[in-house]
Amino acid sequence: MSDSSDEKQTMPDVQGFSDQRNVAIDRVGVKDVVYPMKLATRDGASQSTVASISMYVALPKEKKGTHMSRFLEVLNDHGCQAFSPADIPVITRKIKERLNANEAHFEASFTYFIEKAAPVTGQPGLMNYEVTFACTVNGTSEDFVIKVAAPATSLCPCSKEISAYGAHNQRCRIEAAVRTKGTMWIEDLVEHLEGAASHPVYALLKRPDEKFVTEKAFENPKFVEDIIRDLAIMLNNDDRIVQYDISSENFESIHAHNAYAELSRDKRLD
Repeated sequence: MSDSSDEKQTMPDVQGFSDQRNVAIDRVGVKDVVYPMKLATRDGASQSTVASISMYVALPKEKKGTHMSRFLEVLNDHGCQAFSPADIPVITRKIKERLNANEAHFEASFTYFIEKAAPVTGQPGLMNYEVTFACTVNGTSEDFVIKVAAPATSLCPCSKEISAYGAHNQRCRIEAAVRTKGTMWIEDLVEHLEGAASHPVYALLKRPDEKFVTEKAFENPKFVEDIIRDLAIMLNNDDRIVQYDISSENFESIHAHNAYAELSRDKRLD
């Protein structure tokens, strides 16, 4: 009976066969790999989380397939331990080399927690934010994108103007995908996102906090257009950010539809 090494030598490598259809594939690989991740926080501490990881390469037209197991081999070669954002470009480049590809892509999506004190009582609570780190390596070039989504409150200026009392408000989801130079903490981007809304939301509010948040939002009404423009101005004034794609979706409370706006700018082209 042949041993495993002999079997490996005799087994056909189907993925390595040639393909005659003359169609290249932009990205092929593995998706939604669950893996531990460790992040430094702005206050000097660290946070452990679990990321959903996707890894891809560009497949030339003459190749039949890619070797899916090699993506996991590269990830596990890291030591089967939690990785950090600084490891992502290194892992992406190793994927490119291991699979002999012209381009490789690595994406990690995870939940990030920030402790936020209630505005009046100071009661602490953990807010959760959706974060994605994405890296693409093509030749010698390297592209790294940070994407953060934050919930917030928006209050309708029109409703406030035309109503005898009150104004309708809703939760909104504000998102920014940015390319940066220098250090951009997740906390920094969250502050930009929340600062563009009528008011931030909190994990824990007592009655004095609810009164404060409600009145502050009432004093700061914003359409979805206002949110996206104010966020753009903040990102324009942040010299660490060189390019951004931003959006806001307002989950309307009195309409059967949502309001939405998006905006992109590459400050490097100015």
